Amino acid sequence: MPEVSIIVPCYNQAQYLDEALQSLYDQTYTKWECIIVNDGSQDDTEAIAQKWEVKDSRFRYVDKKNGGVSSARNLGIKNAKGEFIVTLDSDDMYEATFIEKALTVIQNNDEIGIVSSWGRYFTNDMQLQVYKSIGKTTVDFLFHNAAIGTSLFRKTCWEQVRGYDENPENGYEDWEFYLRVCSLGWKVHIVEEVLFFYRQSISSRSAGINQVNKEAKKYIYIKNKDIYCAHYEELIEQFLMASDLEKGEIYKFRNTIDYKLGASVLKPLRSIKWFFLNFFK
Repeated sequence: MPEVSIIVPCYNQAQYLDEALQSLYDQTYTKWECIIVNDGSQDDTEAIAQKWEVKDSRFRYVDKKNGGVSSARNLGIKNAKGEFIVTLDSDDMYEATFIEKALTVIQNNDEIGIVSSWGRYFTNDMQLQVYKSIGKTTVDFLFHNAAIGTSLFRKTCWEQVRGYDENPENGYEDWEFYLRVCSLGWKVHIVEEVLFFYRQSISSRSAGINQVNKEAKKYIYIKNKDIYCAHYEELIEQFLMASDLEKGEIYKFRNTIDYKLGASVLKPLRSIKWFFLNFFK
């Protein structure tokens, strides 16, 4: 039985931490460690985390200065013993069979680097809609996050892409992480069951991200320009599918792009910046 390391970054969400950790304690797969990373919280996070350390030796507590969720995850993974990593934000929860099912998938397929699932949004009072992820390969992640951010993945994948991007401009750290992992040839597998529960609240990180959506996407496009260059054909097809162009205009559009970018097809830096800034606003 391989060991799984679960990383739980925490920042001022102590009121939800018990529920998140209980969902890990209830997992049917039992060979795991959980590293709770306190990212400079000013609430009762430390006291709650230390209570779980006393309750079960599989829980470990780490304290650090505030640096953001990517910084907290990276620190936790650096200290992880397991060959497989699970991420969970401190206000969310997993269904009890998630690790067992995800581990079965990834151990039986050497091409799979990440396993995620369907998820359900919820509030303190009610269950909301189900999110059915579809992401499998690089193409699926070119223009949107096609999988729930919390997942089980090989530590090798994290090492190969040198961890999560800690730049504060990157408001979609999960999406950008998946994109880079898939670009190396790894695939994502989605377990088509609701095995993850995402708390929807006014204070959730996604609410803030939506306000800077365009800038966050621009950051990902330009930082990973080599990936987009390598997937030029798929890139064009996805844009056309999302556009309102009539069928007769599609070839005209493609030819215009090829002409403006030149025969070298997206290689010059100025061309790709022009392309992203003008066509993916």
